[in-house]
Amino acid sequence: MALRIALAQLNLVVGDVAGNTRRVIETAADARDRLGAQLVLFPELTLCGYPPEDLLFHKGLQRQVNTALQRVIAETRGIAVMVGFPEYAPEGIYNAAAVVRDGDVLAAYRKQKLPNYRVFDEKRYFRQGQESRVVDIGGVRVGLLICEDVWEPEPAEAAKAAGAQLLAVINGSPYSLRYQQRREGIVRDRVRDTGLPVVYLNLLGGQDELVFDGGSFVMNAAGEVVQRAAPFEEGVFAVDVDLLDDKAVPRPDAVAPPLSEEASVYSALVMGVRDYVNKHGFPGVVIGLSGGADSALTLAVAVDALGAERVRAVMMPSRYTSQMSLEDAAEQARRLGVRYDVISIEDMFRTALEALAPVFEGREPDATEENIQSRCRGLLLMAISNKTGRMVLTTGNKSEMAVGYATLYGDMAGGFAPIKDCSKLLVYRLARYRNSVSPVIPQRVLERAPSAELRPDQKDSDSLPPYEILDPILELFIQDDLSVDEIVARGFERETVGRVLEMVKRNEYKRRQAPPGIRISDRAFGRDWRYPITSGYKAR
Repeated sequence: MALRIALAQLNLVVGDVAGNTRRVIETAADARDRLGAQLVLFPELTLCGYPPEDLLFHKGLQRQVNTALQRVIAETRGIAVMVGFPEYAPEGIYNAAAVVRDGDVLAAYRKQKLPNYRVFDEKRYFRQGQESRVVDIGGVRVGLLICEDVWEPEPAEAAKAAGAQLLAVINGSPYSLRYQQRREGIVRDRVRDTGLPVVYLNLLGGQDELVFDGGSFVMNAAGEVVQRAAPFEEGVFAVDVDLLDDKAVPRPDAVAPPLSEEASVYSALVMGVRDYVNKHGFPGVVIGLSGGADSALTLAVAVDALGAERVRAVMMPSRYTSQMSLEDAAEQARRLGVRYDVISIEDMFRTALEALAPVFEGREPDATEENIQSRCRGLLLMAISNKTGRMVLTTGNKSEMAVGYATLYGDMAGGFAPIKDCSKLLVYRLARYRNSVSPVIPQRVLERAPSAELRPDQKDSDSLPPYEILDPILELFIQDDLSVDEIVARGFERETVGRVLEMVKRNEYKRRQAPPGIRISDRAFGRDWRYPITSGYKAR
């Protein structure tokens, strides 16, 4: 006896209940007719998309979801469908899933473990389920689980106790670096706990700061991955499960190889940009191209995400812009085939200085004059955005965002920040990776000392520790929450550590006003960083 399960690794849209429902019905029919599947799994909270956040509280969403679920029940025939949805009960909302077939609800399950850490705050919205559900599909008893349920032992063990021979887990598990290995390690723990194989389906696509990378997989009772879908690719994949001696045994099939760290991060950036732009309906994007590594990487990502015809690059030189920057920016635009404009900010900058001269009288030039240049550029980019409808992509990296090495209402002005969670050192790694695919970034961009070019002979190292020192300190503080003493014990100078942490604290107000950006680390500025703006805390 064999059971064929289809894994629908789909890119859904939060809030588009009608569109998501249509995809469920069409995909179920395809899984039945093309793959011959008896059961098809859809991701967590399929109907409303994940994460829906406070949309869950809106009465209109409740009505749409209830209507959509009834439509799925009525219109899916000849195949069992496991679909995720928010269940509105009198006592509250549940993160739920139903298995339906031929007009009947075979089983309904409520998620038991609600994550409430990092980017997750499900306890704000959902009540906790209390009971296991096992459903017989094609003679195989399938235990139902939702995402976080598999991260703790109790739900899987309860499903086994209820008679499950196979665990089916639907997920909305967002990407971060090296997270696929962690997912598979957790599932392996559950396999060891229960002795049951696991079919793990993950969501795909970008949603605001989050990217869901797919990577759905099947693990046998020995803890071996016997099938894995390619990450960052939509598809419907067939899984065959044999019933041998009353045990479910998944058949080995294609196992997509893991991506390198650089390839996986780059793929996440491309998917995040593509979905943010397309799901918002923007015709394209505009980017300030400086001749430096950050804007070079951002431009490459944008072109790979959207195509050259939807990307516009603008060089905005001042008296401090080097000839090398002008040449390298023009060359990269040529290599990528994007429209490239050069608009000098010199007249704007001079006019602003002349207008402010009476107010600035008696004061020496400082960062104020540098910020004026950045804000001139922000004004031009936003004007192009307003006139063309193209969204501005900002080009700041995580190192800069952490210490405030960015200009509010200047280079921070824009709609989306693709590399906001990429440290400066990672930016260089990603740029070299992209050049290994095809050389789109001039080599000089990656070899020259980084500079904002806002004053004569300026280098980033004039204001910041070298990135080889800065980035590890930031990672220890931001991702690992280490104290000054603990970071110093790792071999860093106390004065440098204290200075860096003070800059991070002092610039929280800037980060709160920054555009959203793609999360690729275990802790990004945004959903999973909630430090106070006003704080008397002294880092020690």
